[in-house]
Amino acid sequence: MTYRDVLARLVVARRFGMKLGLDRMRALLDRIGAQDGQGAADRRLGTVVHVGGTNGKGSTVAMIAALAASGGARVATYTSPHLSTLRERIVVASPGLAGARGSAEGGAESIDGGMVTEDAFVAAAERVEAAGGGELTFFEQVTAIAMLIIADANVDVTVLEVGLGGRLDATNVVPAEVVGCVCLTGVAMDHEGILGDTLDAIAFEKAGICKPATPVVIGASGEPAGVTLLALHAAAAGASDIVVLDPDTALPDVALAGEHQQRNAQIALAAMKLLGRPFDVAALQSVRHPGRFEEAGDLILDGAHNPHGARALAATLRARNLRPVLVLAVSADKDVAAIVGALVPEVSAVIATRYRQERAMDPEALARVLREVGAAHVETAADLDAAVARARQLGQRVLVAGSLFLVGEARTRFLGAATDPFIATELVATVT
Repeated sequence: MTYRDVLARLVVARRFGMKLGLDRMRALLDRIGAQDGQGAADRRLGTVVHVGGTNGKGSTVAMIAALAASGGARVATYTSPHLSTLRERIVVASPGLAGARGSAEGGAESIDGGMVTEDAFVAAAERVEAAGGGELTFFEQVTAIAMLIIADANVDVTVLEVGLGGRLDATNVVPAEVVGCVCLTGVAMDHEGILGDTLDAIAFEKAGICKPATPVVIGASGEPAGVTLLALHAAAAGASDIVVLDPDTALPDVALAGEHQQRNAQIALAAMKLLGRPFDVAALQSVRHPGRFEEAGDLILDGAHNPHGARALAATLRARNLRPVLVLAVSADKDVAAIVGALVPEVSAVIATRYRQERAMDPEALARVLREVGAAHVETAADLDAAVARARQLGQRVLVAGSLFLVGEARTRFLGAATDPFIATELVATVT
């Protein structure tokens, strides 16, 4: 198979939809482990740090990876979603090189120093297919591919980001004996149709990655009321050393913009202390996380794809005294009014557009919501290129936000980011 062939097969996996649960993953990894004679990949990931929560997971993963690498560990990360190439999701870095998700590619046969190569991705995908994994969902297959690649890389630490929820997420297949620490960034309302329509229901799902006799860090990157709920559910799971971070303590300095990123750094530092591994706090000054208040010339790129994320972005804009022109696209199944309501007071004008997938809200419908929440200057554009061109006519700084899909398009179009030959995600796939 070629890398394009693998992407095409993963597109076909959409027909299986989203199936939360661990039985299929457990059976697949056990079959591959038996065939290889090496044991299941999820038991060969070094020490695992499992990161869940509503917002801030990816940034927290990047910070933990940077800190662990600074202390001499060989570190792997598995994150989702990707922005422009599936290979961003899997990074294996040698000591001292972690901290930037998908920051650079290794050589033709190597994954050191950055995201996985196409050849390594294809090789792992063939093993998954040969073991019957082609019948699993997109996310299950990609998670199995990632675990095989990381297991073969002989890492010291693997930092896993939960895909959706936690309790039944495919990443939660990892057994308790390899998990050194669980991190819960916080909980807020998102994906209510899948995880539940109350904060407690969502907290229950998020805390489902907690395991008996395993330490847990609970951060403040969510709704304040969610902290107690997460702690209660972690305790019910038998977790040990439940560390609840105090939001009023001094926050560390980090390279990533915004107070919310400082709170994510608190989680990363607490996790490293629980692991008992050496680290250099200065590593936080070099962490990058694409698509999270990423500045490039006159552009600012920030996913801000739910109300809590939008409020965090708005706070960062206020702190920096910025009033950019907003290029906005959102998924139609989100709480659109709450997202735009947070952002509108902090921008000078809004260009409503769409990203190139079917979940995107129609720009005219988005414009109506923007006007309903009080946006004074609203225009529409058919696509990202037209929207950014018009925004540049209206202001000196342009903020692209509202969806990680849109940010991914912007990184490809304006930053030259590595891009797959066509789009493949667990929720939507489009061949172009």
